[in-house]
Amino acid sequence: MSSSPETFSLDPSSSSSSNNPRPPLPISEYEVFLSFRGPDVRQTFADHLYSCFARSKIRTFRDEEELRKGEVIAPSLVRAIKESKIHIPIFTENYAASKWCLQELAQMVRCWKERKGHIILPIFYFVDPRDVRHQIGPYWEAFEQHSLKHDLETTREWRESLQEVGKMKGWHITKSSGEGAMIDQIFTEVELRLRTSHTLLVTDQLVGVNFHVQEVMRLLTQEFADERMVGIYGMGGLGKTTIAKAVYNKVNMHFDRCCFIENIRQILSENGGVEILQNKIISSILKNDREIKDTGDRIHQIKNRVCKHKILIVLDDVDGMFQFEEILGNIGNFSSESRFIVTTRDRRVLEFLQVYKSYELKEMSRDHSLQLFSKHAFRMDYPPEDYVNLSDEFVQVAAGLPLALKVIGSLLFQTNLIFWEQKLAELKEIPAAKVQERLKISFNELTYNEKQIFLDIACFFVGVNKESPIFMWSDCDFYPGSAIRTLVLRSLIRINEKDEFWMHDHIRDLGRAIVREENFRNPGKRSRVWSNKDALNMLESGEGTDCVEVLRVDMEDADYDELTEMDLEQLTGLRYLEVRCGSLTGDFTEVLPNIRWLRLHDCDSIPTDMDLEKLIVLDMKDCPVKDSWRSWNSIKVAHNYKLKVANLVDCDKLEKPPSSLSRCESLELLDYSGCMSMQGELELERLKNLRVLRLCRTEITKLKVGGDIGMLPHLKEIDFRFTRLTEVPPGISKLHSLEILDVTACRRSDIESPVCLMEMLPPNLKRLAIVSFTLSTQLPPLLTHLEVGHSMQLERLSNNLASLSKNLTELRLYVVGIFEIHGLGELTALETLDIDDAPNLRTLDGLQRLVLLKELSISGCQEVVEVRGLDGLESLHTLEIVVCKSIRKLPDLSGLRELEWLCLDGCTQLTEVPGLGRLESLEYLSMAGCSSIKRLPDLSGLNNLTTLNVRKCPKLKELKGLERLEMLQVVETDKRLKVRHLLRSVARYGKRITRSVRGVLN
Repeated sequence: MSSSPETFSLDPSSSSSSNNPRPPLPISEYEVFLSFRGPDVRQTFADHLYSCFARSKIRTFRDEEELRKGEVIAPSLVRAIKESKIHIPIFTENYAASKWCLQELAQMVRCWKERKGHIILPIFYFVDPRDVRHQIGPYWEAFEQHSLKHDLETTREWRESLQEVGKMKGWHITKSSGEGAMIDQIFTEVELRLRTSHTLLVTDQLVGVNFHVQEVMRLLTQEFADERMVGIYGMGGLGKTTIAKAVYNKVNMHFDRCCFIENIRQILSENGGVEILQNKIISSILKNDREIKDTGDRIHQIKNRVCKHKILIVLDDVDGMFQFEEILGNIGNFSSESRFIVTTRDRRVLEFLQVYKSYELKEMSRDHSLQLFSKHAFRMDYPPEDYVNLSDEFVQVAAGLPLALKVIGSLLFQTNLIFWEQKLAELKEIPAAKVQERLKISFNELTYNEKQIFLDIACFFVGVNKESPIFMWSDCDFYPGSAIRTLVLRSLIRINEKDEFWMHDHIRDLGRAIVREENFRNPGKRSRVWSNKDALNMLESGEGTDCVEVLRVDMEDADYDELTEMDLEQLTGLRYLEVRCGSLTGDFTEVLPNIRWLRLHDCDSIPTDMDLEKLIVLDMKDCPVKDSWRSWNSIKVAHNYKLKVANLVDCDKLEKPPSSLSRCESLELLDYSGCMSMQGELELERLKNLRVLRLCRTEITKLKVGGDIGMLPHLKEIDFRFTRLTEVPPGISKLHSLEILDVTACRRSDIESPVCLMEMLPPNLKRLAIVSFTLSTQLPPLLTHLEVGHSMQLERLSNNLASLSKNLTELRLYVVGIFEIHGLGELTALETLDIDDAPNLRTLDGLQRLVLLKELSISGCQEVVEVRGLDGLESLHTLEIVVCKSIRKLPDLSGLRELEWLCLDGCTQLTEVPGLGRLESLEYLSMAGCSSIKRLPDLSGLNNLTTLNVRKCPKLKELKGLERLEMLQVVETDKRLKVRHLLRSVARYGKRITRSVRGVLN
């Protein structure tokens, strides 16, 4: 265990400070959860750490003794742990004596194992990490007492949690450590982790995007007088948002606070747009979701609090309505190190804002346009000979706009010359400036069903998983299979890797404009109402009609929060209703006769009675529904073959599974995740069509399947994490459709045993996550993702891998006893390899054959002496070899042309890194704690390097070539290290270099 994790962030001294910690915030707003035994450190170390976080506006939950009552931790504490990004347990000598501390720790580990981004950073305060890991000394004595009061299962989970966290890298504080310095290190690490947790998803990859990103980065890092703003301008559909997101992802970690505000043009077009925008910025920068109603107070917050930080703000899609001073005040009030990126379709907006550093995103060249058009019109790079001239004419009409090239090309795919000539004539009649009108010709060619689905997606379902909408459309006879295929082929929509609908904002705006044209004045006479303002006005005025088919309303900020049957009785055409944060009261039996999808989230009350006979999707999240709800009776046992989805996540009032759902033979997805009050037996024997079963975090102990689970032949996904199931039902090997099985963290050991599972795995399984077993049998040959943990008896991986060579893309091994991996080179499809805490592993062979490998992480493998074949991994983007203390040398890395991230922290015997100076794509390099490194090659060739960390490398005396690295923003070094010519670099590139480097120079 290292004395501290190495940090890679900016100097924390740049954060603003105040003398008093902030008052408590609502639990849902916390970022960090501190767990400690009060008498040990409450008035000393824990208080100092909390105050440090508070001064930098890091929202920290510090558990108070009054919340620790009874036998279990309060629901508010559980919620705080779940919603915090970072968990910091402070292990002291008597930590394990507190059952509440152990319960908190167990909850932290559960969240961490769910792999939803939770991070545990342990602090060992005057206690040996080994005592925690192995429960010896005072920890052994504490468990002697716990075993007298608590059942074996509970104490076992506590022990496993201590073992798990005891292996993690953290801070070991001793008498010689210096608490102040340690708190600084902890703060720096936490701030970095929080800052880097907000990477934006870039959904569209443009031709030449890297070139554009580099050009904007160059402008962003230049120093001209006192300028803070950079602009990106160009017509809609060129990819400005994509480029801004890519730049944001590259630089956000170098600022104290960041925010990316999209769709500013749309926000400002609505009532209260300025207020909404100001609150978004204040919320993102100050990390406070409290809405500020008073205009003067908002301006005061921005001037006196926001401006004090070194911030990055991206203002996306700005038009002439945007008044910088009205919204943000005088730009001179902001730190000189702050930066603003503005994207706009109108260069005059930048001139008005006095943005003098701007990048014009121009139309695509003729050659690139023809290539993009051909990819969609012919599914090849260039047109056939007899279509060349016509293709050229379409390219000219599209005027270099990538979106138009995609949509028009897709419309023409597999059509004849007559259709081509007809569409060309239509396009030539539309002025070039009217991009939306040109795109509309593709909409006009759609059938009625295709148009309905297109408009539903444009108004409601961008970013929504496709499954539930498809169920609804099928029941409405829209034939979604063929319709969606047409929309995809015509580039009007896309389905991303998460099976979610995606649509370009130009096309989304087109769809919404078409719906508005149905009735400009009265939203109640339109087919779809998605604007919350329109929805609330319609309900309040009672102007709704049977025209409305799809409705969304959020009651959180409404003047009223209650909907009765009278509010909705006119909306007889509704097939989709979504209500958030409201109360539905009364008898709805005669209301909503055509409802197919009912979506109620975070509602305080639900109707006593509803007619659910036509319902296809029941989606109630965090609602007070009970198993005694009378509306369950409308799901007719003998007659209802409609209901496909029952999503009851976090409905903690459900104490047992509703019997009506257990008899609903049409059901395909059943999700009780988070129903922590649900106990007993779950009947499944009638659910012959069930495909997805999720019981995560329930108290279900047994499944009743009528013989064996093989009677449910369509099951594709099973999630039994954190359940009390005592066994897997027999017959799991008969589930030939099963692709995903997760039984990690089950609270009974029987379910994880080799006999129970490994000999029963079905042949078509693709994802398997399991702990504590031996690989004694052949793995399913179609497996693509394998995660194995807590299996020290697992000593070899050899024959088990041979059958996976063609399909396995991800392999993760943690806390395993393997000392060799034979056949690794046969896994030619592997893209991710993660080996963590394999103390017996000595060498890795065969890596050179993994030509598709993108991520390689080896950590805590103390006996590994060499990693062969790294030099052949041409696709590798990320390489981490961390705390591998026996490695002395790496192969030549110069062939890793795609490598962007290299971390070699804690490799104390490593003496050289051949080829390091030729990694032209490298953006991040960390070698913290490489105490045997004496020299590094000239780094001047690392043109893309933004972050360098060589702290705690006592033998490293000099760094060469940094003065030429224009992109370099963060350098972490020890003060004794000489950095040749870096002073010249600071003079040239100014404030881009962090204070830590200036300290070295001084």
